[in-house]
Amino acid sequence: MARESSDKVVWFLAGAAIGAAVALLYAPASGEETRAKLRERASEGKDLLADRGRDLMERGRELYDKGRTLADEAADMFERGKKLVEG
Repeated sequence: MARESSDKVVWFLAGAAIGAAVALLYAPASGEETRAKLRERASEGKDLLADRGRDLMERGRELYDKGRTLADEAADMFERGKKLVEG
């Protein structure tokens, strides 16, 4: 569920960036001004995506660590149960 929300946000931001680029191309500004605005927007988008990627990587690490802890606990419980059965 959280991944779906993340995907939707990324696609929304990508669409907004493309829309802004198209709007700038049709805006009554000089080519130099338009290119400067496009560079600025592209840099902002790149930074935003990089930040989002780092956030997703951090969340992935947290989930991995949590899963690893649960797996270790389950293995310990299995071993304890096995020892009880073997008696």
